[in-house]
Amino acid sequence: MSARTYVLGILLLTTGCAPQAELVKLRGEMGDLRAEMKVVRSQVPDLSGIQKRQDLLEENIKGTLDIQQKMADQGTRHDQLVTDLQILQGRLEENNFRIKELAQKLDDNKFRLAELAARVEQLENRTKSLPTGTADAAEGEKKPEAKQPTPTEAYQQAKSDYDKGNYDLAIAGFENYLKQFPDTSQADSAQYWIGECFYSKKEYDKAITEFTKVLKAYPKSEKAPGARLKIGYSYLNEKHNAKAREHLHRVVKDYPGTPEAEKAKERLKKIGK
Repeated sequence: MSARTYVLGILLLTTGCAPQAELVKLRGEMGDLRAEMKVVRSQVPDLSGIQKRQDLLEENIKGTLDIQQKMADQGTRHDQLVTDLQILQGRLEENNFRIKELAQKLDDNKFRLAELAARVEQLENRTKSLPTGTADAAEGEKKPEAKQPTPTEAYQQAKSDYDKGNYDLAIAGFENYLKQFPDTSQADSAQYWIGECFYSKKEYDKAITEFTKVLKAYPKSEKAPGARLKIGYSYLNEKHNAKAREHLHRVVKDYPGTPEAEKAKERLKKIGK
C-alpha cells in the first residue's frame, strides 16, 4: 500500500473523530507540498547533453594541439591553428561555466526535494495522531522550523566572509558546508578556500594541510592546480625552498598551459631551478 493511499485511508477513518477543519488543512498542506515537489523535480537539469559537448570540445582541443605541434614543426598554418585553438578553448570555458551553474542548481534542487519529502512525512505522521483527540492533535502542532540555507546560499555566505577578510568566519562557514553538503559540486572549492583562508592568515603549515586535502580528495578538480601552486608558495614562505621547488615543478609538469603553470615558472626563475 502506498504512503498516499495509507494516509487517505486514515483520513477517511478519522473524519468523524477529528475536527473537519484540521483534516482539510492537512489535506491542503500535503497537496501543496506534493505539487511543489513535482515542480522541483521538473526543474532538475539534465547535464548529460552539456557534458557530451564538453567532452567533444576537449577531444577537439587535444586533436588541435596534436595537429598544431605537427604543423608548427613544418612551419605552416601555425597562426590559423593558434586561432582555432583559442576559439575552442573559449567554448570549453563557456561550457564549463554553464555546467558549474547547472550543477549548483542541481545541488539546490536535491536539497529542496529532501526538505519537502521530510515535510510530507511529518504531515503524514501528524494525521496518525488525529484519532486520539483534539488535545493530542493540538500538542502535535509544531512551530515552523527556521529555513535552512541551500548549498549555494551556504557557500556564497562563506565566500563573502572570505572576500571581506573575515577568515575565521569563512573557515567555519566552509567547514560547516563540507559537513552538511559533502557530495555537492562546490565541495572541492569549499576545501580550497579553507586553504586560502589559512594562507591569508599566514598560517602556512595549516594552509599546506588544507591544500593537500584538495589534491587527495579532488585530484581532477579545477582547483587542483591552484592548490598545488599555493603549497609551493607556502613552503617558500616557510623558507623550505627544496620542497617549494618540488611542488612548483609539479605544477609545470602536471598542468601545462594553465595560468598556474606560468606562475610556477616565474617563481622558479626567481628562486632558481
